[in-house]
Amino acid sequence: MANFSVSTPLSFTSAPPSPPLLHPHKLKISPFPTHLPKPFTFFLKNPKKMLTTPSAASTDLSLIQKAIQLVQSTPPTWQSSLLSNLIIFILGTPILISGLSLSGFFASFLLGTLTWRSFGPAGFLLVAAYFVIGTAATKVKMAQKEAQGVAEKMKGRRGPGSVIGSSLAGCVCAVLSIYRVGGKAFSPLWILGFVASFCTKLSDTVSSEIGKAYGRTTYLVTTFKVVPRGTEGAVSVEGTVAGVLASILLASVGCLLGEIHLSEAIICVVASQIANLGESFIGAEFQGKEGFKWLNNDAVNVINISTGSILAILMQQIALQKWHM
Repeated sequence: MANFSVSTPLSFTSAPPSPPLLHPHKLKISPFPTHLPKPFTFFLKNPKKMLTTPSAASTDLSLIQKAIQLVQSTPPTWQSSLLSNLIIFILGTPILISGLSLSGFFASFLLGTLTWRSFGPAGFLLVAAYFVIGTAATKVKMAQKEAQGVAEKMKGRRGPGSVIGSSLAGCVCAVLSIYRVGGKAFSPLWILGFVASFCTKLSDTVSSEIGKAYGRTTYLVTTFKVVPRGTEGAVSVEGTVAGVLASILLASVGCLLGEIHLSEAIICVVASQIANLGESFIGAEFQGKEGFKWLNNDAVNVINISTGSILAILMQQIALQKWHM
């Protein structure tokens, strides 16, 4: 039988080196990461208390959730429209101030709020697309236009008169839609008139600005005589083609956003071109002439876009009547 012996534990001849002593007031040890925000640290230390005591973080989160719910209100309310526009205008200020004066900025804010209230985010996006395309066209060859004396004032930045004049017909359609004038049967017509008004104005802006920048020969619409660029009532092939394409583009945006149908998009394009032809005629025959000093660009804009909007509504009504015959 084997003998087992128990050996004595190993012993050290000398003690291992001791760690350097730290003074208590210099020793700062925390089991929680110091880089976390206070609410998270508070939760780690007091999980039960965190669940029963509201904190700044939970309050902020609640406010954010309420704001999101308000923005997503369906149908839109005045409160949701105001908040949505406030957020968008704050984030988009660098872009907006490139095409708007300070007073024009506030006028556009009112337009955006009204648009969101009446037609929701889709209507707002349509107006945003109009603004971006129109501003881009205005900035094309700005130095050349300024040298020729045909550039828009303030380097193309729109004031309140221009904003209101360009959107008045759309605003009327928005108000009619909000208060359901004509009932459910007229609701699609107000949307159509709204889209047509901005198609008309965008087509007018793009045709004018591209014509000033690239038009080789400019004709007076009433006599077809060759006249200098920038003459009221003058048109060019390049500008006219660009204006038609711009109206097609914006009508397509309205169609993709679900605001109008394809047949209505075609109506918007046709109505915008008829209205722009009439606007050129008014510019050539009356604007700035004796007895019509009041007929400035803003007044002509109101007549132009109102004509485009009304024509689109009438054309749609005629089409519907023929469809039901």
